[in-house]
Amino acid sequence: MRRPVTYLVFIAIALGGGLLIGANNLPGEWYQSLQKPPFNPPNWVFGPAWSILYVLIGLAGARTWLREKGSVAMLIWAWQMVLNFLWAPLFFGLQWPELALVDIVALLAVVLLFIGNRRRVDRKAALFFLPYAAWLAFATLLNASIVYLN
Repeated sequence: MRRPVTYLVFIAIALGGGLLIGANNLPGEWYQSLQKPPFNPPNWVFGPAWSILYVLIGLAGARTWLREKGSVAMLIWAWQMVLNFLWAPLFFGLQWPELALVDIVALLAVVLLFIGNRRRVDRKAALFFLPYAAWLAFATLLNASIVYLN
């Protein structure tokens, strides 16, 4: 019973936190007024993409917690959550895309660090983070392009 509850808690932390932060930092008129690169996806793509990613993030966190509660890997997982949850308030809330870019670059680095840390110890946890890293690489390019164009 402990394992399913752990998975549910970690998914709830990642998905619930992401949804809460997203709901409180919606793209508004300011975002609509920004110049965006031609590869900017439609707004409706972000919600489903992040929902899937948050479930994967929760799964990786739960696996890491169950194997190594007080480990460096768990600390790395926690830091990526902090950096992840900071991005929307920086970008949309404070309307500060330059600082959000610094945050997302750090986030991508921490996610890659997690993948490197887990790849030999828990391959599934590392694999759960691969789509996340790919999306963050794209989001970093998108954030950088918005900074450059504006």
